[in-house]
Amino acid sequence: MPVALVVTVSSRLPALLAPAGWRAVTGNRSVIALPGAAAAADALRAADVPVQDVADAAAAAAHGEDVVCLVAHEEAALFPEVPVVAGAPEPPGARLLDVVGVMDRLRSPGGCPWDAEQTHASLRGYLLEEAHEAYDAIVDDDLVAMREELGDVLLQVVFHARVAAEAGPSRRFDVDAVAGDLVDKLVRRHPHVFGNAGPRDVAQVEAGWEEIKQAEKQRRSPTEGVSRSQPAAAWGAALVRRAARAGLSTPEAAELQATSPEELGERLLTVVTAAEQRGWDVEDALREAVRRYAGELDVEAAARPSR
Repeated sequence: MPVALVVTVSSRLPALLAPAGWRAVTGNRSVIALPGAAAAADALRAADVPVQDVADAAAAAAHGEDVVCLVAHEEAALFPEVPVVAGAPEPPGARLLDVVGVMDRLRSPGGCPWDAEQTHASLRGYLLEEAHEAYDAIVDDDLVAMREELGDVLLQVVFHARVAAEAGPSRRFDVDAVAGDLVDKLVRRHPHVFGNAGPRDVAQVEAGWEEIKQAEKQRRSPTEGVSRSQPAAAWGAALVRRAARAGLSTPEAAELQATSPEELGERLLTVVTAAEQRGWDVEDALREAVRRYAGELDVEAAARPSR
């Protein structure tokens, strides 16, 4: 068969070739390319490597000499008897490039008019909705739903980053900036992995994370950086945890007679029922209490000497 060697290339990373792939395309054989490898063929021609485009596998097989055939990963199955070289092994996460590419197409001229008109403000409700749906899938241990809902959360991240990339200079950032900030933060806050802090147990890791975070943020009050839009119970729990770590006051704990989280949940539900019967909104009532506590924490933190 005229096709002596198949080299798989990446449509996502067309200019990337591993050493084995580079040796194959710069050897003694002529190089041809199927349509799925068109971008890689263009990149090679730009580097003065001759590549001839062919329409399909039949045209490749009909070639008059032994050749190296560049193909997309999914096209390699068209040559079951031919040795295959992984010319551009894709790293984990390569399909994230497709997500960014699809969003670029949707927001560009000729894309989707609905996607094109969205703003940070119009999208913010979807971010909460998708996060709640992902949470539900995790609670239900529904792996199929979890995979889908995590994808929807990822969409919101990429969507907001794309909107920001189109903003004015003072408000502009892109998805690479988001990813870069995340990587930098993870490296800074894991000195026991990426630095020379030495081995740590879980408690030491958590304490170190908080110390590094405090040094980075220079926050005076435990209320700073805690989302006020989360459910009141979660908001209150976050403030209590942070206040305790900071040595600030926490509300007096009730005498808890429940012996399990399940029993506690049942008792809390009876409180919700009683409040509903009186026409009280239990979420609003708790939110107001947490809001007052947050104000007290701010005052207490401001009165402390700087550390």
